[in-house]
Amino acid sequence: MNIAILSDIHDHIWNLDKVLEHCASADALICCGDLCSPFIIKRLGDGFEKEIHLVFGNNDADLFRITRLAHPFGDRLHLYGEMGTFEIGGRSFALNHFPQISEAMAASGQYDVVCYGHNHIRDIRKMVIGQQDILLINPGPVMGVKFEKGRPTPTEASFALLETENMHAQLWGCLPDQTLQPLS
Repeated sequence: MNIAILSDIHDHIWNLDKVLEHCASADALICCGDLCSPFIIKRLGDGFEKEIHLVFGNNDADLFRITRLAHPFGDRLHLYGEMGTFEIGGRSFALNHFPQISEAMAASGQYDVVCYGHNHIRDIRKMVIGQQDILLINPGPVMGVKFEKGRPTPTEASFALLETENMHAQLWGCLPDQTLQPLS
């Protein structure tokens, strides 16, 4: 299965629309929080027709309205709160918005893949726990901004694609001209 992974949208509908268009052929979508405004959940549900798994981030303030707007998408949109676990494509997943919590979840050895966001730093790495390889994925910010010394700095909007059969993950970037390309 192909899984699209994104995080830190922060209401940036232009980048989100481009990412969703590119990820339309994915079998499922994971979002690691910081949608920000409630209307983004509707945009996700309308823009991606398959299964969506989502956790809240620290900037998702109106959880009541986000949850209410998710309701019409039924069983296809899974809202987990701050932490989520599920199986898809023969792999076990854990989701959280924060890196430290996600690293602890990975260290438990209970999951094949742990996805997170929050710090706007793209990262794909393996953690070896006993005989098990756990894949940690931070897809970076859909909003296209990172923070250096507390100051916002433009960067490529990014997301990740994961192939669950061979556990190959690839970061993708959305360039200022709106073209998408794999990031090294």
